[in-house]
Amino acid sequence: MSATSASVRPRVGSKRQTKWLTISLFLLPALALYVLFVLFPIVQAARYSLFDWNGLNPLTDFIGLKNYETAFNSDSFRRALANNALIIFLSLAIQIPFSLACAVLLNRRFPGRGLFRLIFFLPYVLSEAITGIVFSLLLQPGQLVDTGLQGVGLGGLVQDWLGDYTFVMITLFIIISWKYFGFHMIILLAGLQGIPREIEEAALIDGAGRWQAFRHVTLPLLGPTLRVSVFLSMIGALQLFDMIWVMTRGGPIDSSNTMAIDMFKRGFVEQQMGYGSALAVILFAFGLVLALAYQRFVLRRDVEGAVTAFNG
Repeated sequence: MSATSASVRPRVGSKRQTKWLTISLFLLPALALYVLFVLFPIVQAARYSLFDWNGLNPLTDFIGLKNYETAFNSDSFRRALANNALIIFLSLAIQIPFSLACAVLLNRRFPGRGLFRLIFFLPYVLSEAITGIVFSLLLQPGQLVDTGLQGVGLGGLVQDWLGDYTFVMITLFIIISWKYFGFHMIILLAGLQGIPREIEEAALIDGAGRWQAFRHVTLPLLGPTLRVSVFLSMIGALQLFDMIWVMTRGGPIDSSNTMAIDMFKRGFVEQQMGYGSALAVILFAFGLVLALAYQRFVLRRDVEGAVTAFNG
């Protein structure tokens, strides 16, 4: 018996070692790419941010945290931060509820709902640059949007859509919502289709109205999907760059700046690479804190439930 037990133990140990070796070999390429293209650039950006550097000369003018102090004292950066916060607020208050309403409607059976799903999702397939170019042309003074409004008797609503600093962010938000609401709609629609219809039908049989059944049955069950959609919306709003850059370059007079646009302008356009790196680190820190806080206080219940179900 003892000889048999001794022979079994090495086999178990060798299988375990082989298992971990296999896992390590599969993880190593992905880990190497993550370190090379994610961690290393973050460390380098943090290093560059401590210098007054134009991107060409050697790193010799060490200034410590002065770039960060300049950023938080800059009207341009504060305006960019406020614009990002505005987009996040409007996305959560308007875009997500609108996407949810479309998902609820398209979750019901009616002729042509597949076509409507395709039409609503189609804007998300277009690239941000193409979307920006198309809307830049449509919103030019005297072009399709203006002539269309005038043609239906709404000429009083005509604005300098991208040139009025008091109105440009509203215009951009409408375009951003048109571009991305289909993405959130599909996510929420998938969540709705994962909810058994029998649960809502049972609530209706018990005397609940459709609104009560949706509010007290469907919406709580859709909670995990809705929370993921909200998280993606907030992170996406922090990273807004290419579509706004194509349409306004952050103008007029920095009124449509975002943190990503401000970082690009200072770093690559004005050749202040040290300052631009500081803005990049600040943007990364905001995103990281937001992601960690959201996971800690909002997604924690969903993650714990998934882990419990997996272990069970």
